[in-house]
Amino acid sequence: MKEKRGDAFSDCHPAVNFFWFAAVILITMLNSHPVFLGISFLGAFCYASRLQGWQRVLKFNLLATLPAMIIVAFINPAFNHYGVTMLFYLKTGPVTLEAIVYGLVLASMLFISILWFSCYNKVMTTDKFVYLFGRVIPALSLVLSMVFRFVPRFGQQLTVIRNGQKAIGRDVKNGNIFKKMRHGITIFSVLVTWALENAIDTSDSMRARGYGLKGRSAFAIFRFDNRDGIVTGTLLALMGVYFGGMVAGISFAQYDPQIKIGGLPLTPLSVIIYVAWAGFCFFPVILGVLEDRRFEKLKKMADMERRLPWYLTDPKKMM
Repeated sequence: MKEKRGDAFSDCHPAVNFFWFAAVILITMLNSHPVFLGISFLGAFCYASRLQGWQRVLKFNLLATLPAMIIVAFINPAFNHYGVTMLFYLKTGPVTLEAIVYGLVLASMLFISILWFSCYNKVMTTDKFVYLFGRVIPALSLVLSMVFRFVPRFGQQLTVIRNGQKAIGRDVKNGNIFKKMRHGITIFSVLVTWALENAIDTSDSMRARGYGLKGRSAFAIFRFDNRDGIVTGTLLALMGVYFGGMVAGISFAQYDPQIKIGGLPLTPLSVIIYVAWAGFCFFPVILGVLEDRRFEKLKKMADMERRLPWYLTDPKKMM
């Protein structure tokens, strides 16, 4: 069975993690250029697959995210009729190619952002978030960390509650439609009560420990070392190249009234900008692959040393 090792980027300083996620998510949400969105999607999918497994990521995207993306993509051209390339008519008005393409772009932005946030929840744990913002905004950081912590626990607790209700014949699948609704409301009420009680317990516990008081010290295992400095410098350099391309108009995208995409056809400058953005999006994956190769190399060296005869491994026994 293959060993599961930790993620190298997750071991970096929390400030580095937060800066990278904030940059990649904001750019993905604000940039409607199809090439940049495509690169962002590939980076998000590869990193999410590395953190969670590609089967789980693919299953979640096909069952949950992709249907929502299709709905968003077709709502836009049905109610927005800008553009000059008319394809056909509906009762709500003409459907244009520009509106369809922009609907797909909007859906892709939503789809990719959800993928990035799934990676964020795996990397930016509660202790990292509280470490970064606990002294600056203690109340808000506590609330946000509780929210991020409760979101994955909601699903687990819902399963526990449903199993208990199912054992006494009060699941949402039991009875007629009115009983199913009543059972569903009961399960939801129990879940909300559990969430509120946990929030109050957590708040009281943090208050008892003096959280948010002026002058309160806190233990932190995070240190900004040389590796974090090199990673930060590399990310800033890649971001600088991207912003240079944005100033040059490479990231320009227009869908009304005509479709105009900057950086196409390809030029040497646009290729450099695309490569820099790809390096930024794939940086955690590249860092993880390099760390894995280094680990495998050290493991092979250790295995070779274990196979050596005693007179080559212990200098004292040779005397």
